[in-house]
Amino acid sequence: MSDTTTSEADVLATSQRAVAELYHRFLTGLVLTLIVEKGEDRAADALFGLFRRQHLDKFLPGLEKLGLTGLPDAVACAQYHYLSNHVGGVGVVFVPESDTKAWVRYTPPRWIFDGTALASVPTRVARSMLHAWHGHNGVSLGNPRLGFVCTGQTMDGAPGLEGYYIEEDRDLEPDERVRFRFAESCPPVDPATLPTLAADTWPPERLAKAARNYSMDYVRNMLPVLTEQLGPLDAGGLVYRTGRRIGMQYATEVSAGLGSEPAEVLANLFAGQGDSVTRDGDVVVQQSWRLMKGLESEAVPEWFDGWRGLWEGVVSVLDPSVRLDVARRIDLGDDSFEWRLSSRRPPGRF
Repeated sequence: MSDTTTSEADVLATSQRAVAELYHRFLTGLVLTLIVEKGEDRAADALFGLFRRQHLDKFLPGLEKLGLTGLPDAVACAQYHYLSNHVGGVGVVFVPESDTKAWVRYTPPRWIFDGTALASVPTRVARSMLHAWHGHNGVSLGNPRLGFVCTGQTMDGAPGLEGYYIEEDRDLEPDERVRFRFAESCPPVDPATLPTLAADTWPPERLAKAARNYSMDYVRNMLPVLTEQLGPLDAGGLVYRTGRRIGMQYATEVSAGLGSEPAEVLANLFAGQGDSVTRDGDVVVQQSWRLMKGLESEAVPEWFDGWRGLWEGVVSVLDPSVRLDVARRIDLGDDSFEWRLSSRRPPGRF
C-alpha cells in the first residue's frame, strides 16, 4: 500500500473517531438542554420517544447480526445489550443466571450521561429509557412473559445501571414489564467468561464504522422525536443552540489530525460521517446526507437548520474570523449541500 493511500486511510479513521465523539457529545448536550429548557417531564418524554425509536429500528435486526436468535429470550436480551453496546464503546457486562434469568450492568462512566452530566440527570429521565427499550423487548419478541427488573441506577448511587431480564410463568401486565427492586444486586462478573465478537466478521474497520453509526443513530432518531413533541420551529431552535455549543466546546478535540484549515477539517468530518464530499478551496460540497437517509418522508427543513449549528460551532472556534453559509441544500430539493466559508471582516477593514 502506498504512503498516500495509507495517509488517506489514517485520516478517514481519525475522521470516523472524531464524528463518533462529536455526535456522542451532541446527544448528551441535547438531553441536558431538554432538562434545563423544557423540564424533567418533557425530557423524560423525549428520551422515551428516542429509545423506543431506537428499539424498533435496531433490536430485532441486531439480534440477527450478532447471532443471538437461537438463545433463550432472557439470555439473548442481556447478551444483545452487552455486545451491541460494546460495538459502540459503551461499558456493559452480563451474567446469564439461567435460561429464564440474565443480568446486565451498564458500568460507569455512563455513556449517554457523559462526564459530569450524570449529576444533572433526574431519576425519572433515566427510567424512561428502561420503559422505552428494556420493557419492550418481550413485546418485540412476542413473549408476554418476559420483563426487566431494575436493581439500581447510577444517578441513585448504584455502581451502574443494573438489572435482569426474567421470563415469568405467566403473562405480564403492561406496568409489570419494567419493575424496580433495589434490595437485589448483580452477581459477580467474571470477565473471562464474557463473549467476544468474532474478529473475522468484525474487523477493526467494521468496528470503527459501527461506533460512528452508534453515535449518529441516536441523533438521527432524536430529531423526529423532538419535532413531534415540540413542533418543528421549537425543535430546530433547541437543536441549533445545543449543536453550536457542542461544536464550539469540542472543536479543538475533534479537529486534531484533520487539517490546518477550517474547510479541510469540515470536509474530513463530513467524509467521516460516510458522506460523499468534494472540496474546492473554501467551498465544501456534501453530495449526500447519510445522517437522514431513509427518513426523507419525515424530514422538515428545521432539521437541517438545527444540525448546521454543530458545524457553525466547530468552524467558529477554528477561525473566529470565518463564517459558514450554505448555498445549496439537499433538504430543499437541491442535489447537494454546498458549504461556503468566507471572512466576517467587512471589505477594507483590518
